[in-house]
Amino acid sequence: MRIILAPMEGLVDAPIRETLTKVGGIDRCVTEFIRVTHGMLPPRIFYKYAPELHNNSLTEAGIPVAVQLLGSDPVQMARHGTKAAELGATQVDINFGCPAKTVNKHKGGCVLMREPELMHEIVAQVRQAVPASVPVTAKMRLGYDDRSMGVACAQALEAAGAEEIVIHARSKVDGYKPPAYWEEIARAREAVRVRVIANGEIWTVDDYWRCREVSGCDDVMIGRGLIARPDLARKIRASQRGESVPDMTWPEAVALVREYAMALQTRLEDRFVTGRIKQWLNYLRQGFVEAEVLWPEARKIRQVAPMLACLQQPVTEPRAA
Repeated sequence: MRIILAPMEGLVDAPIRETLTKVGGIDRCVTEFIRVTHGMLPPRIFYKYAPELHNNSLTEAGIPVAVQLLGSDPVQMARHGTKAAELGATQVDINFGCPAKTVNKHKGGCVLMREPELMHEIVAQVRQAVPASVPVTAKMRLGYDDRSMGVACAQALEAAGAEEIVIHARSKVDGYKPPAYWEEIARAREAVRVRVIANGEIWTVDDYWRCREVSGCDDVMIGRGLIARPDLARKIRASQRGESVPDMTWPEAVALVREYAMALQTRLEDRFVTGRIKQWLNYLRQGFVEAEVLWPEARKIRQVAPMLACLQQPVTEPRAA
């Protein structure tokens, strides 16, 4: 009954993984994808996306982090899978789920679901190249143009040696629009023997239990839901024990944002740090009324100190936009 923090390009980076895994309830994380093209990437690129490689592929809280690769050349993907393992990766994950137009245009991510044979070849070559002690896993959607490819692609990945498959319960065309088609995950899960992990539209504890019931999956991956509600995994974990824990308060959430900002400031200019904070705050609006109230003011701020001061001010009633 594992809970995995999903990768989210441009947001779920190493500092936010450190911040969220300290809250509790998360069993594993996955990095933002490392884009593999023609040349061999230097180690510094792997360390940029997965600095946890310096710590036995663990966050400071001791949570394992998988290194995710994205690309369509089986040979190059195998070479980079080998390099990731040499640098200390304890799991190599392959991205067949990214719906971004620029990624798909360059034959990466979800567009490969039009070619299950190529998906098979990529995973097979990575599996052959990576030491047997390092699991090779994959993330996909239900299809590209529609939701008809879930079973075929899951079977292709299983046959190639993938040890786990995360399935986001939508097609590329569906994007992130509700609903999530958890029942289609169930169809794919029933067609393979490897572990399938359900992903998509898990925002609350109730969503978690419904997803598990409909998909039949024991494990889930959560992205936006954990960004909107950083204590969601902790609350799910308590629910699994038949217990409940108090909701995270807004001051507690702001303390997490502050910790995140301090980590980012060691390597980014203020305007980029505030940009990341705004991305997170935009999701926090779904979990905290205070974030919604402060958003019109916060979105105009370009420096970190005024941004944190804004978030710490008392919120008593809605402000005019």
